[in-house]
Amino acid sequence: MSRKYFGTDGVRGRVGEFPITPEFAMKLGWAAGRVLSQRGTRKVLIGKDTRISGYLLETALEAGLIAAGINVRLLGPMPTPAVAYLTRTFRAEAGIVISASHNPYYDNGIKFFSADGTKLPDEVELAIEYELEQPMVCEPSEKLGKAQRIDDAAGRYIEFCKSHLPNHLSLSGMTIVVDCAHGATYHIAPAVFKELGAEVILIGASPDGLNINDHCGATHTELLQKTVVERKADLGIAYDGDGDRVMMVDHTGRVIDGDEIVYIIARAAKEQNKLQGGVVGTLMSNLGLELALKELEIPFARSAVGDRYVMELLRENNWRIGGENSGHVLNLDHTCTGDGIIASLQVLTAMIEAGMTLAEFSQGMHKLPQVLVNVKFEKGTAPLEKQHVKQVIADVEAKLNGSGRVLIRKSGTEPLIRVMVEGEDATEVKQYAEQIAAAVKIAS
Repeated sequence: MSRKYFGTDGVRGRVGEFPITPEFAMKLGWAAGRVLSQRGTRKVLIGKDTRISGYLLETALEAGLIAAGINVRLLGPMPTPAVAYLTRTFRAEAGIVISASHNPYYDNGIKFFSADGTKLPDEVELAIEYELEQPMVCEPSEKLGKAQRIDDAAGRYIEFCKSHLPNHLSLSGMTIVVDCAHGATYHIAPAVFKELGAEVILIGASPDGLNINDHCGATHTELLQKTVVERKADLGIAYDGDGDRVMMVDHTGRVIDGDEIVYIIARAAKEQNKLQGGVVGTLMSNLGLELALKELEIPFARSAVGDRYVMELLRENNWRIGGENSGHVLNLDHTCTGDGIIASLQVLTAMIEAGMTLAEFSQGMHKLPQVLVNVKFEKGTAPLEKQHVKQVIADVEAKLNGSGRVLIRKSGTEPLIRVMVEGEDATEVKQYAEQIAAAVKIAS
């Protein structure tokens, strides 16, 4: 049975257009409630990011869940990894996050975590999809669920994050610029770093429902880079709208992406004899990461793009560390899902213990020039099947002649074709990516 509603990261789309409508959200809450009420605690947590449509979807989901007999615990604005963590600590049957992650405010999504804080198993998603096709029936009044707000949710998660900097270490004397993307970390990340001793310069922490990810955060680091250099900070940290992605900036203003963060964490674990197995990247991971890990004699494997697939390969290999160049970083020794705040604390721990700056620690990895171009395509078209597009891709691969890579794929969350070209010469790589992107655009 194929999925009709669930994508690689829950249900996502433009607000007001199916399936991100109040009617569907209520039916989804009811369908999930029907599946989850058959076992466990009959308790579900709901968290959201700061986009304005979160109020609408939260209320609709709450109504659907209660109609199915589920008790709802409302967390308010909360990073995605915080919902995963709190789902476990509250012994809830599931956690729901209302977020479109790094997308603009007019998009939103609904994703689920299981009782152990990981993505829902396939069979549970399929069971929910089955219930979505059934008529919605309300439970009798005596079996309806109840709703309760968890007022100390933020404090609980702040303490959890702080526990990932070893007790003998402090951020005292360090100046850090923190960009919260006007998103769900706005009231979490500043408290974490301040309470650990850092001087925090805060940007992107005034959400108004419409400015989430707007020229700030992990997907737009220009302001962070400028602020780090101007304020002579030690480094900068940027999260995306829901806090599961992280990018960092060294004191010179250079961006340290997800590949480099994974490298730093794996290198530190190797040096401390704490590394279990190897590292998982994705098809988009820079070839420089693979080569740098090879120098350290650390095995490396690539999964399909998406933290769900990184997690699957980590479990298959019984490894602990993986991630994506977009800033999703997993370390199963610390938490069960990608967590931007905890990943940045791991990097800070490695820096302090080694007595090195972020710039110095990242020097062991040399990134090959890599260009990513996103091309919008119309639904119903199949540009990658056109012969002209195939021929342009083949021509570029022939010119690279084994000294680089071409990767073309559809986005799992947006109507985009992602064109990636990687090679030794930056000018050529850019030219090749633009040639392929132009061909895809014409065929769309």
